[in-house]
Parts: sequence; structure tokens; C-alpha cells
Amino acid sequence: MITTDDYLYFTDRAFDGLTGIVAGLGDDLANRKPDLPGANTPYALLTHCLGVVSFWAGELVAGRHVDRERAAEFTSSGPVRPLLDEAAAVRVRFAADVRAAVPNAPLRGVPPPDFLGPDRDLTQGAALLHVYEELAQHHGQMEVLRDHLTTWSRT
Repeated sequence: MITTDDYLYFTDRAFDGLTGIVAGLGDDLANRKPDLPGANTPYALLTHCLGVVSFWAGELVAGRHVDRERAAEFTSSGPVRPLLDEAAAVRVRFAADVRAAVPNAPLRGVPPPDFLGPDRDLTQGAALLHVYEELAQHHGQMEVLRDHLTTWSRT
């Protein structure tokens, strides 16, 4: 079975990719929505990922109340530096939440249906797998956004 350190190694890789892309794009490009159907800005996508991590690991695994407005995550914008600072703080809390998780225990709450999580009952371990799923898929999405904003949109 996977260890906590192994799990955090892979989630850290996804976090590093997401935050590295947003940092590299800077304030202008990170807040620009590419001309792709259903696309988000990189800033909004990172904001969404922080919401996912905070809610699924912080509230459902650790039992800490998290105020989250999922829809607002996708319209968020602003300077990159405060978002990267927030990402660093979320990562610290996330690592502590992962280390304190009881993988086979039930969640400490029920995810709202509009949060589009798995459509079955989850354990704390399964919720953490969902966090990894979201980070990994959105990291790939962010790479496409970056490539589009820096290469394809300039040709």
C-alpha cells in the first residue's frame, strides 16, 4: 500500500507544476482566459485546486470547517503573488491533514452534490485519492493553458 510520504511526493509534484506555471505566467497571462471552449484562466484553475484541497482534505478528512464558494473559484482573478502565498499555506495544512488522516475511516462530512466528486460513499483515504485525481488532471489542463497562452495564441 502507498505510504503517506509517497502520496505527498506525488501531490507535491502536481502542486509544484500548478504553482510553477502560474508563477511563470505572471499577473497578465495567469489571468487571461484562452480562446478554448470551456477554458478557465490559470489563476482561476489554481484557485479551484486550492478550494478542492482545502475542502476535501481540510473539511471532509480533517474535520475543519471550510467556507468554499466553488462557482466563484472559476471567476477569480488577481495578482499572482498572494495566490502563490495562499497555495504555500494550503500545502502546509494539506500535508498535516494527510498525516493525520485515518484512511479507512468515514469522511467527517458529506460533500455537496454540486461539488462533482465521486458518486459513492468515500473513506478518508478515498477522499485523498480524489484530491490527487483533481490536482493531477488540473495540472495537465494547466500545461495546455500555458502552452496555448504562450505559444499558440502568439502565432
